[in-house]
Amino acid sequence: MNFRRVIWPCILLALIKSPLAIAEPSAVAQDEINYLLNFVEISGCEFYRNGSWHDSVKAQQHLRAKYDYLSARDRIETAEDFIRLAATKSSLSGRAYEVRCGECSAMTTGAWLNDVLTRHRIVVAREVAGRFLD
Repeated sequence: MNFRRVIWPCILLALIKSPLAIAEPSAVAQDEINYLLNFVEISGCEFYRNGSWHDSVKAQQHLRAKYDYLSARDRIETAEDFIRLAATKSSLSGRAYEVRCGECSAMTTGAWLNDVLTRHRIVVAREVAGRFLD
């Protein structure tokens, strides 16, 4: 009996039948993404998407749906991936999303969320450093 003729089909069958592990974002990335989504929701800002303005609750729901879709397809590993792939532009039209808060001028959601993420990371780093100094 030819060893290769028996083993290789078994290996291929095992690979086909075995469930593929979907890599989820790390716990830190999930925390950061959830922070961003919550920030969007409570911001009270308006979000421009595909020709109309939406409130922050609708914006969060839309971004959460996009995140869930992309995450299920193993496309999101970091908060930056979330911003770039889900929160920057419309998947349908390709037009950039915008945000305006109060009397401030509108800006792209990509730039806004990257700034929010940077500030969040600074706060978290200070909290962690503070625990070591106590």
